[in-house]
Amino acid sequence: MKNQIMNKEYLDRLTRVKDELRWLYLELYHGDIQAYDYFTGMMAKMYKARPAALKKLDRARAKNPDWYKGHDLVGMLMYVGAFAGNLSGVRQKLDYVQESGVNYLHLMPLLESPEGRSDGGYAVSDFRKVQPELGTMEDLSALASDCHDRGIAVCLDFVMNHTSEDHEWARRARAGEKEYQDRYFFYDDWTIPNEYEKTVPQVFPTTAPGNFSWCEEAGKVVMTTFYPYQWDLNYANPTVFNDMTENMLYLCNQGVDIVRLDAVPYIWKTLGTKCRNLPEVHTLVRLMRMVCEVVCPGTLLLGEVVMEPSKVVPYFGTVEKPECHLLYNVTTMATTWHTVATQDVRLLEHQLGQVFALPKQYTFLNYLRCHDDIGWGLDYDYLSRFGIEEVSHKKYLNDYFTGKWPGSPSRGELYNDDPRLGDARLCGTTASLCGVESARAAGDSKALSEALNLDEMLHAYMFTLSGIPVIYAGDEIAQENDNAYHADPLKAADSRFLHRGDMDWDKAKLRSKKRSPEGRIFTFLRRLEILRQEHRVFDAQADTWIVPTGDPAVLGIGRYHEGEKLVALFNFSWEAKSITVTELGDFRNLLTDRPFTKKTVKVPSKDFVWMFCDFTEGDTV
Repeated sequence: MKNQIMNKEYLDRLTRVKDELRWLYLELYHGDIQAYDYFTGMMAKMYKARPAALKKLDRARAKNPDWYKGHDLVGMLMYVGAFAGNLSGVRQKLDYVQESGVNYLHLMPLLESPEGRSDGGYAVSDFRKVQPELGTMEDLSALASDCHDRGIAVCLDFVMNHTSEDHEWARRARAGEKEYQDRYFFYDDWTIPNEYEKTVPQVFPTTAPGNFSWCEEAGKVVMTTFYPYQWDLNYANPTVFNDMTENMLYLCNQGVDIVRLDAVPYIWKTLGTKCRNLPEVHTLVRLMRMVCEVVCPGTLLLGEVVMEPSKVVPYFGTVEKPECHLLYNVTTMATTWHTVATQDVRLLEHQLGQVFALPKQYTFLNYLRCHDDIGWGLDYDYLSRFGIEEVSHKKYLNDYFTGKWPGSPSRGELYNDDPRLGDARLCGTTASLCGVESARAAGDSKALSEALNLDEMLHAYMFTLSGIPVIYAGDEIAQENDNAYHADPLKAADSRFLHRGDMDWDKAKLRSKKRSPEGRIFTFLRRLEILRQEHRVFDAQADTWIVPTGDPAVLGIGRYHEGEKLVALFNFSWEAKSITVTELGDFRNLLTDRPFTKKTVKVPSKDFVWMFCDFTEGDTV
């Protein structure tokens, strides 16, 4: 009887999407009914293998499909090894995770990858095994189970564009097996690869130039968009899509709640194009969304689309045919740091205005930094209105955040510097980019206080935006750059390790000392999290708008939802500012509960104010 109920549940879900699923699959794969039958059989197999506890969680989330869209999720991003040594270590640190107010845990790539040829775990040699030093798949399942017991959702990267050159498929391709060479892009000579190179941009022009590599063992050329040890998968081959989707579902069945689709815009290649954001990519993501809705409907898809808004938004799909549940608010992140360096909020107002105009069902992840570098993909057409030129501006930003610009307190490093194009990107922890590192090194208490003010303001700004705020582990205690990476031969060539240092648990012990930098930031962030959870004005369904401040250094954001109104002011200047607020409402300071008796509000330098009131239409206060 129980199996009959389960089968009915599966068939009911499949029936809702079957027509579209079949049509899209057969259109993409030219009517290959054998491949489609295998695909649907695989789905049924993975549903049957799904543990009962996860099916129960699926049903609960299916009853509340917007469970992730409220105002109570706070994320933390971490490398398992850097945070706690291994997966068992993370389980032992879940009390700390909860104390930090985190209920969305993003574990960076942890599947088996060859040491020194993995790009930080992004060259997977086995999608069914955990890197041995980090634990086992059973350890991952146990961690996910513990997280679920605590109300914490688990996110994991799914590296779908490529495999490691050590993956079984790649080894068999190198040995000459055509079936496995057909899972990649192999060519007998450079004729076709050279044609691709005419239109396909390079991802890492200085550290990994070109999009192809010579495979000596096979005596052929293979496509390697990112690094020579990462072989691009050929999703025009239905076997690749079938098997990779099964690998994704296998991870979901270990308890992964959010699947981060790594480098998703790159997964379909067509000669004569840029091989980015092609229509077939959206077909594949739509298919994966429907597969999850049938097999594991409690699972979310997070798309890694590190591009301008016009390229990012389509990955949400449409209301009728959704694709990703979540996307990164990447351009806003880069624009925020631009604003720190320029003390000019006009570009940020322009960028946020575009985000605020999007449908409210779109959910972004908001962040100040992640495991990767900060690229300066700004709206230079808009900046040109103010006489700003792209190359020189990128140089200014990089000079500022590496501390070369006179008076800059930031301490970062360049990544993939290309002096010819002036296109270097930036690395550094939030605290070090805000000036905490330089202030501590100089023993300057005033500068340290200013740096911590900026750190707090940026986090408050992030918490003001709709979506899910995500903190990189260590930022909650103002952890600084790990300059020791220079002495590690496996890390020294990649400056991103500057901000990927091990969690400093000695510093974490200082979180209870409120006067320490660690305690100050930890306590402050916890306060923000609680206020955000308590007030419905932070809900994703809130109306949001830019509040004119009359000062190019002060950003104003308005929010309104169900009788609650918030006006948030963020001063990016080194000077205090007095801002006249024309928004209606009888405001009080949300952090201190003190009323504002005047319409002119003083905002200290590198600081913010959250102005809150109960407000209904028709109020004339």
